[in-house]
Amino acid sequence: MPRIAVALEYDGAQFAGWQSQQPGVSSVQETCEAAFSRIAAMPVTLVCAGRTDAGVHAMAQIVHFDTAAVRGERAWVLGANANLPDSISVRWARTVPGHFHARYSAEARTYRYFVVNRLGRSALAAQRAALIYRPLDTLRMAAAAALLVGNHDFSAFRAAGCQARSPIRRLYALTVERFGDRVVIEATANAFLQHMVRNLVGLLLDVGVGKAPPQWAAEVLASRDRTQSSPTAPAQGLYFWKVRYPKAFGLPEEAAGPVSAMIYDPPPG
Repeated sequence: MPRIAVALEYDGAQFAGWQSQQPGVSSVQETCEAAFSRIAAMPVTLVCAGRTDAGVHAMAQIVHFDTAAVRGERAWVLGANANLPDSISVRWARTVPGHFHARYSAEARTYRYFVVNRLGRSALAAQRAALIYRPLDTLRMAAAAALLVGNHDFSAFRAAGCQARSPIRRLYALTVERFGDRVVIEATANAFLQHMVRNLVGLLLDVGVGKAPPQWAAEVLASRDRTQSSPTAPAQGLYFWKVRYPKAFGLPEEAAGPVSAMIYDPPPG
């Protein structure tokens, strides 16, 4: 049976997360499955690269599904988009080998977290970035971030209900950059624990406003104790940005733009 890989872009503000929920609760998964099932004229079940929580967005969430329906890649894209709300879009669709798996074939995943750092809130970024009105020292944040990169036990940054078998993850990169009154935090790892990115961001924000020195990041990491760290950062600033797969699968290289690319309220000038 043919296997199809798809890249989804979505605004998570009006959804209760990726995963299908109880009846009456809207999820990205069930909304997309309904659209693809309609095009396939048979039920379709989607498997994603990484589940996103309520309010979290995606620039390039990768999913796959198996179907006996014979449709061209263009038909999958246009047909699904015609049956999806404006808050979800199919970017591309590709036929892939049967051993491709959206989750298990991934080599790395990247998230970005967007912050508006100014006194006045942004009307355009209300549900698409976090507002931090106290000045953020991004050099201190970057110094703290550097202490978290590597292969570590990230128990101090996992949700209490996280069901991952192991808290060990390899964090390839964690960067902090400022662009005017915007701050962008980018994290790339082989995989992430539940709430891991938002918990990392929460710590970096506390360091940025001066609540703790950069070295505190290493102390929290070593504690392996979630209660020793900062509160979880708000969901609306987080984006599932891209997934890297072996080139042998021939999937499009995601050109989502450099870290400076803003997808909300672009800087003046």
